[in-house]
Amino acid sequence: MKDLSELDKRIVRALQGDFPLVEEPYKVLAEQVGISEEEFLERVKALSEEKCIRKMGAVLRHREVGFSSNVLCAWEVPEGQLEQVALKMSANPAVSHCYDRTTAPGWPYNLYTMIHGHSRKECEQIADMLGKANGITNRMMLYSKKEWKKTSMKYFCES
Repeated sequence: MKDLSELDKRIVRALQGDFPLVEEPYKVLAEQVGISEEEFLERVKALSEEKCIRKMGAVLRHREVGFSSNVLCAWEVPEGQLEQVALKMSANPAVSHCYDRTTAPGWPYNLYTMIHGHSRKECEQIADMLGKANGITNRMMLYSKKEWKKTSMKYFCES
C-alpha cells in the first residue's frame, strides 16, 4: 500500500464530498484543494492508475428526485447472452445498477438490475418491457422495504 502525500489526501477528501453541479466541476474541486485544474486531473489519473482510487460514482437519492418505488430485479439469463442482455438493460434510464452474480442451488439468477419508478406498477411494467425486449422470462422482484444506508466510506477525515 502506497503512502499518500498530503496533497493526494486533500484530493481524495475533495472527491468524496458533494460534486459541484457546475460547468467545470474539477476546476472548483482543484480550487478547494489549492492547485490548478490540470494538476488536479493529473493526480486523479495517477491515483486511479496506482489503484489508490478504484471507482468514482454518483449516489442516487431516488426518493429526493421523485422515485418512490424501486426494485432489485434478479434475472435468469443464459450465460452466452449475459453481456449482451446486461448492456441493453443498463442502457434503460430507469435502471441505475446492473451487475452479474454467481448462481447458487435453488437460486438461478445471475443478472441484477435496480429499477426505479414512481410506483410498484411502473417498476413491474419496466421489468416486463426489459424481459420481453431481451427474451428473458424468469425473474425475481425484490422490493425495498426500508432504506438502510445512503452514504459512502470517507477517507482522511479530520477527527
